[in-house]
This record gives sequence, C-alpha cells and structure tokens, in this order.
Amino acid sequence: MTVRLKGEVALVTGGCAGLGRAIVDRFVSEGAYVAVLDRSPDGLAALKEAHGDAVAVIEGDVRFPDSHREAAAKSVERFGKLDCLIANAGVWDYSTALVDIPDDRIEEAFDEMFSINVKGYVLAAKACLSALYDSKGRMIFTVSNAGFYPAGGGALYTGAKHAIVGIVKQLAYELGPHIRVNGIAPGGLGGTDLRGLKSLDLQDTSISTVPLADMLAGVLPTGRMATATESTGAYVFFATRAETVPLTGSILNYDGGMGVRGFTEANRGSLLDEHFAPKETVGCVSHRRHTATGAPVDGESRTQKG
Repeated sequence: MTVRLKGEVALVTGGCAGLGRAIVDRFVSEGAYVAVLDRSPDGLAALKEAHGDAVAVIEGDVRFPDSHREAAAKSVERFGKLDCLIANAGVWDYSTALVDIPDDRIEEAFDEMFSINVKGYVLAAKACLSALYDSKGRMIFTVSNAGFYPAGGGALYTGAKHAIVGIVKQLAYELGPHIRVNGIAPGGLGGTDLRGLKSLDLQDTSISTVPLADMLAGVLPTGRMATATESTGAYVFFATRAETVPLTGSILNYDGGMGVRGFTEANRGSLLDEHFAPKETVGCVSHRRHTATGAPVDGESRTQKG
C-alpha cells in the first residue's frame, strides 16, 4: 500500500470525535505522525490506545493561546517538526434564528461561537507560525457549506464560517511563499457528534440525533450524504507537498454539490436513468429524486464542549 504522508507531522485541533477523529485515523494510516489538541480526556486516551506512539495528545481549550502554544511545542518536541496544522475544532448553533436567541444571551452566545470557531483558528495559526515556517508547511482550515450559503446554521454559525473564508485568503497572502493556507468546506456528514453552544443550552445536543441522511438525500446532486471517513481524502491531498505546489488561498466545496443544485430538483440524473437504466427501475429512481426534501446542515466534528 502506498502511503502519501510518510514521515509528515500534523497537528489537529478537535481530533477526538467526528470529522476530526476520522482525519487523525486517516493521517496515521497514510504514514503521518499526529498531535491532537482536544478538551476530552477520554477521547485523547482512546486515540493513544488506537494509535500508540504515532500520536501525541494535548488536553486543552482552543479558546486560550497557552493551549495552542503547548500543542505546537509538543508536536516539535515529540516528532522533531510540524508540517501541517488542521484547525478543526468547533461548535454549532443548531440553526437558531437571531429572533429566537434571548436578549440576555445574545452576547454570550456570540462570544462563545466566535471564540471557538474563529479565534480558535487564529490562535492555532499564530502558535504554529514558527514551526511551519521552518518546514515550509501547510495550514488547512475546516470551513463549512455555511461559509458560502445560508441555512447551514443560524446567523452566529454562518457568520463565523464566513469569517474563516476571509481568514484563509488573508493568511494565504500574508504567509506566502513560506506556508500554504487552504480550507475545506464539508456539508452534512454522517458519523459526527457536533455539539451546540452552552450559552444556548445546546452543549449536550448531538447532531447525530438529526436525520441528516434522509434530509439531504433529495437535496444534494450527489444523491446522498457523505460520511466523515469519506471526507478525509481532501485533507490528505491538501497536506501533501508534491501535488499541491501551486495551491494556496483555495477553499474546496466538499459538500455534495450543494452550490450547483437546481431550483426545482437537486439534479437531473433521472434523464440518464431514462436512457440507460433498466426500464423497471426508472420510475422508482425518478420519483425518489423529485420528491425528497431537506435542508443543508454542516458536518464539522464536535470537539469543544462549553
């Protein structure tokens, strides 16, 4: 088996659950060493049990600079360098509309969302600058379909993810040519445990309770929701060196084609069915694609509990 990241060292924030855990598992399988910053001691212990010396774990909070500095330092101390930062930790607002956020909680909710989902990324980037300069490394930020379109969250989440789009572009400019900076914007994902804001009493609510697969089946041109594991390939590609020489300031819409769905239907695959599918299956496929409905929801991994 050919491994694409042999000897590379990555630091993943929010690597204990959902997409973050899937990224860690995939990177290790591709020959990388991975440091993980996360608030879950149980999740960190599980990573050590699964991957042994291939991982280094740091218990901390992405809202605080010291946690990021410790994680960056431990990456270099343990593995001798740092090649790639993956800023991934985040929380969701469960599409809470602005009008539904209580007046006495709006400031706290805003601060919590932006402290984790925006400041956490900026602090991670700042802490890793020196090590990534030395390695001519990469930064990869997990964005979201909510970084491009409405209805992937409420105003707080959508605003935070739009901020990350801008940060990716600005840092690609500021850090070039020494460090490549890119983003990946997944849509709703299976196998994640994204949690909500403590300030809105959503910290114990898991996205796994939302029937995303059914909601998205008739919405996405791809016809189905991807899993967290299926979404890790883009992170591997963005972390490679030889294949991404000209790549910086880019954000990959990795959301099942959400931005290209039609006004009245998700896709026109039924036309191909009519021409090429066995005749007895055409009616079933066409009916399913034209009648299913849903709403896009981001599938970023939950690693940060308030």
